[in-house]
Amino acid sequence: MAVPHHLRPEDRADFEETLRLALVRTGQRDLKEQALADADVIIAASGTEYAAYVALRRDASRTPDAQSTALAALAVLTPIVSATSAAFLLLAGYVLQLADVSASLADSLVTAGWVLGVVAVLSTLLAVAALVRTAVRDRRGPASPAEVEQARLEWKRALLERGLVPYLSGSGDNSGRQAAS
Repeated sequence: MAVPHHLRPEDRADFEETLRLALVRTGQRDLKEQALADADVIIAASGTEYAAYVALRRDASRTPDAQSTALAALAVLTPIVSATSAAFLLLAGYVLQLADVSASLADSLVTAGWVLGVVAVLSTLLAVAALVRTAVRDRRGPASPAEVEQARLEWKRALLERGLVPYLSGSGDNSGRQAAS
């Protein structure tokens, strides 16, 4: 899972809320602007949780695109249309052969029927393979809002404990050393 290199704009409010909590916890109220400027550095400490949260949020909002919808329709319709056409052409061709009417037309209809039968079988196999691949890939389904909220809370906890509090405590120590010098 790739760790984001920067805070996404939609997560800025959560970062600022967690920063306010950390400022109260550490007593470093004067470092707010510095912490906001260093948001990308601070968020790196909670990068794994943030990446999981962003991925779940993206997964929850995932909708099928027009191309995949069109392909799904094609995968369903091709076997049906080709099998129906094959059955009709084979029936018509064999009836014409039995009736001894125009042998070339009857042979052409039978040949076209068998070709469409092969197309029906192959397209059915492709559709089943695509269905299995999709089922394996999306076995879990989209993330639920509760899962997204849980990931958000885990990120905010990691941001507070591993990012903001150590950052603010370290900055407080540095400002104390600078004042003593």
